[in-house]
Amino acid sequence: MKKSPASLAALQRDYQRLRQSLAHIGYISQGSVLDRSKLRPARFGYQWTRKLKGKTVTVALSRPEFEALGHAIANQRKLNQTLRQMEQISRRILFTNRSKAGQRKPLRQKVLGLI
Repeated sequence: MKKSPASLAALQRDYQRLRQSLAHIGYISQGSVLDRSKLRPARFGYQWTRKLKGKTVTVALSRPEFEALGHAIANQRKLNQTLRQMEQISRRILFTNRSKAGQRKPLRQKVLGLI
């Protein structure tokens, strides 16, 4: 998988941009939040649900906690997406100058997890 110096530099710029975006991510949390008033039939309150050791744990929340956890969960999802992108770019960069010696067949994008 040969890349031109220009495309390698572009990959490195993309990677650096993603690294810098991690510094501004904010608080993170796993799980999901639910506004129970939007259910049918409507109920009262907010809740946060997550998995803990294979079990579902649910916690009742106040409105400010609901909003804060909602932002933290969105940040967690953004963090996961950014890490996946960084991993793909890393593999592209690492396998750019791979020698043909000892290689039986060329590495496909699917093998590298790029598609």
